[in-house]
Amino acid sequence: MGNKYTKRYSAEYRRDAIALVRSSGRTVTEVARELGVSPESLRNWVRRDQTDRGDGAPGELTSAEREELKRLRRQNREQQQTIEILKKATAESMGRCNIPGRTVAGGVAGWRGSGVRGCRTSRSVRCGGGGGTGSR
Repeated sequence: MGNKYTKRYSAEYRRDAIALVRSSGRTVTEVARELGVSPESLRNWVRRDQTDRGDGAPGELTSAEREELKRLRRQNREQQQTIEILKKATAESMGRCNIPGRTVAGGVAGWRGSGVRGCRTSRSVRCGGGGGTGSR
């Protein structure tokens, strides 16, 4: 939603411009012209200020809520990446066969405690964690 003008002006300048719109009784366009600011930018600043004060449209997020949502989405994305890494690491450490369509013979119970790591579905194909003996 941010535009190219938002980053150009300091927060203090934006607050002063919003206060001028509120106190002067002039239109946003008139104040924007006087300050040399895009009317659209000033209008967005005023609208966001109204929302942050609780006077916004129903369902419209405040700046604090928008920042929290952005933070939570970033955190969720990072957690999803961590989960994918852990899934891959778990698959490798459990000796799961990495060949599509093949699994560890007998499932987890089939190899747990047997000392055999990897799939035992074929004599010529060994997969999974090193040291697997394969079928005989």
